Amino acid sequence: MDGVNEIGRGPLQEQTFYEQVGGEETFRRLVHRFYEEVAKDPLLRPMYPEEDLGPAEERLVLFLMQYWGGPRTYSEQRGHPRLRMRHVPFTVDRAAHDAWLRHMRTALDELGLSEEHEATLWKYLTYAAATMINSPG
Repeated sequence: MDGVNEIGRGPLQEQTFYEQVGGEETFRRLVHRFYEEVAKDPLLRPMYPEEDLGPAEERLVLFLMQYWGGPRTYSEQRGHPRLRMRHVPFTVDRAAHDAWLRHMRTALDELGLSEEHEATLWKYLTYAAATMINSPG
């Protein structure tokens, strides 16, 4: 029954990464835990001018969900991600990069994903963090 679902009604739909890792709940847990760490970080916290980190948390959740095959809410609300452009007002140097990844690693480790899913997500996060660097040092 290659390529056909169990009752023979058409091609199998491959699950997106978003679906494979548990959908919205997983991304909300990841990002919430990440921002718990950001809130305590003397280097990263000042990059968020809002007193409440909730709006930033929501933006990152929506972005990651969309990137990994979930709802397109991020683009519907904010347009094209333009991540580098959106980060230009902030000094993102190697220290900020390292702090961001350290907190994301903490959050990712607590999700309990399969090794394969964790490696896939971590590879993307390290790539994304590296592309945000906009200042030497």
